[in-house]
Amino acid sequence: MENKKSILSRTYLIYVFMCLFAMGILYRICVIQFAEGDMWREKAEVFTTKVEDMEAVRGNIFDANGALLATSLPYYEVAVDINAPSITDKLYKESRDSLALLLSGLFHEKGPNEYLKILNKARKDKDRYVLLKRNVSHKDLQVLKKFPIFRKGKRGGLVTLQTNRRERPFQMLAGRTIGLARPGLKPVGLEGAFDSVLMGVSGKRLMQKIAGDVWRPINDENEVEPKDGSDLYTTIDINIQDVAEQALMRSLIKNKAAFGCAILMEVKTGEIKAIANLTKAGKDSTTYNESLNYALGYPSEPGSTFKLASMLAVIDEYNISLDEKVQVGNGVCMYYDRTMKDSHPPEAPVITAQRVFEMSSNVGVSKIITKYFAKNPKDYIRKLNSFHLNEKLGLSIPGEGIPRIKQVKDKDWYGTSLPWISIGYESLVTPLQTLTLYNAIANNGKMVKPHFVKEIKRNGITVKRFETEVIDEKIVKDATIVKAKQMMEGVVNNGTGKGLNITTFKVGGKTGTAQIAKDGDYKKNGTTYQGSFVGYFPADNPLYTCIVIINSPANGTYYGGLVAGPVFKEIAEKVYSSSVDFIKPINKQKDLLTKMPEVINGKPSEIAGVAKTLGLPSSMDESIAYTSRNRKDTTRISMAPANIEGQLKRGIMPNLYGMSAKDALYLLENNGIYVRLLGFGSVKKQSIEAGQKFSKGNKIILTLS
Repeated sequence: MENKKSILSRTYLIYVFMCLFAMGILYRICVIQFAEGDMWREKAEVFTTKVEDMEAVRGNIFDANGALLATSLPYYEVAVDINAPSITDKLYKESRDSLALLLSGLFHEKGPNEYLKILNKARKDKDRYVLLKRNVSHKDLQVLKKFPIFRKGKRGGLVTLQTNRRERPFQMLAGRTIGLARPGLKPVGLEGAFDSVLMGVSGKRLMQKIAGDVWRPINDENEVEPKDGSDLYTTIDINIQDVAEQALMRSLIKNKAAFGCAILMEVKTGEIKAIANLTKAGKDSTTYNESLNYALGYPSEPGSTFKLASMLAVIDEYNISLDEKVQVGNGVCMYYDRTMKDSHPPEAPVITAQRVFEMSSNVGVSKIITKYFAKNPKDYIRKLNSFHLNEKLGLSIPGEGIPRIKQVKDKDWYGTSLPWISIGYESLVTPLQTLTLYNAIANNGKMVKPHFVKEIKRNGITVKRFETEVIDEKIVKDATIVKAKQMMEGVVNNGTGKGLNITTFKVGGKTGTAQIAKDGDYKKNGTTYQGSFVGYFPADNPLYTCIVIINSPANGTYYGGLVAGPVFKEIAEKVYSSSVDFIKPINKQKDLLTKMPEVINGKPSEIAGVAKTLGLPSSMDESIAYTSRNRKDTTRISMAPANIEGQLKRGIMPNLYGMSAKDALYLLENNGIYVRLLGFGSVKKQSIEAGQKFSKGNKIILTLS
């Protein structure tokens, strides 16, 4: 009995404990559900939802004429939430068959029945995210949005995830200058310089976790749409760019060179119209690509093209005459323990300063400079600095090389530095800096900053315009500019640039051949050569300056006039032949039009429009249906009424002479006449003579010319 009571007591105790435990669980459920419900729901959302950035469409980059240089093509991952609250059973049943049929017709991956099964299964399983297709184009997406159900917009269950792919329609052309913009990498070139302008503002959208690491976008009314980037309009002319790259490529291949660059700049504005940078793909390769921007990022010893700076310094400082005699001997001289040589023996032991420059005599230039600046080389360096050759240009594109003009106080200034600097050694300048100096002379002393961008536009509206920046209003005196142009034009006419052989227009410029260290080390890697040509055209009214550099030619020829000169010539001639800027007006004052042009008979409204466009005086009643030319009035285009339609209605054939084939065909066939046309142009002969009777169904032959 006691055992039974003991068992019952334990049973009751366990029962009471279980009841209390159940009540505790019930109490906790109530607390979680009601008192702490909002808090736990917020925590749950943290793990199952997130806000994700929506990438904005990157702005386009255009050339000077509006040709597309770089653009972002949007592609979409398309899915459907067929259980969206706004999709009622009635709407779904009415639209599912046509939706499946249209999906099959657009994507061609599955038949209508397969798409219908996918939609029905998703509807039945309450699936809120069913992937339809990846990499859908923007064009196809616009079609998709018009499909049944989807046309309801965000309420129609269509879910899209956009990705943008950057494309360059012209591929390699100006590739290094345009630059790259790829996910995870810092943009370079113009893409990098104007990244904040092009990238736009990202949007925000709510994403929901549905399984594992799979997230789907939620059609949320509070979604923030991205703002697309602004567009960049560059100074590059893609047609000239193509000419420059092709000409440079041919020279590099012919001379088996390591790399090269070519730049074309507009004299007055500093706008870069073409900039080509080509590098050999491999040591033994015959292909070249745009991998480095040598034009603005590769400072090197310029060689003989630097002689212009030296001559500018001495002419501007001491006003020397170009007829001054210079003792060059046999083209060899000594400075301390170093020997300086000319590339070719001089034509005479004594030549003028003009001939020194024309023939690019190292000995001659160095002797002129040492004669006037040996006692105070600081004055020479001061003049070089005044040409801004020791300063970066401050370009919008990152990666500009750091120039160096050796200063007298520098530790590596030697007794031989002055003569060697004078001929383009012991200094570092970029090709674009050299071009900027020559451009200043072509621009009558005004040095302008090279630039690559004309304006920034947003939705077709200009938000910022880039005007020409002046670095220096006058780098040298006017008299110095006159002499400098005389020297450079002499190079092309009678000197080392004579091989250009451009007869259509005059050119001024300078050849350059520099012996440079391989990979920056003379002693370890030996030397190679760099040929260049820089100049302006046309000489009588310079519009463009151009520099061409060919590095390490390995085909036996390395002189600038022979390897770089032909590239300059091809660029200059093609620019000249394709631009109206070079054409001189043939009619500045008097009117060359002595009589009015012939006008075919027709509608006066059309004739008046043409006359207005061409600026020709005219007189006609535009309310009249058809007119004929009044040839008695020779001072203007005067049209007289022609009752063509009235005659046709009375069955009388009108005079169709001078009428366009279009108008004649329209009038005759509307009156039941079969027309046969012979030739092209306006009516010159008709088989049914004017004034004759005709009947419907008659056939007429119109001879045109």
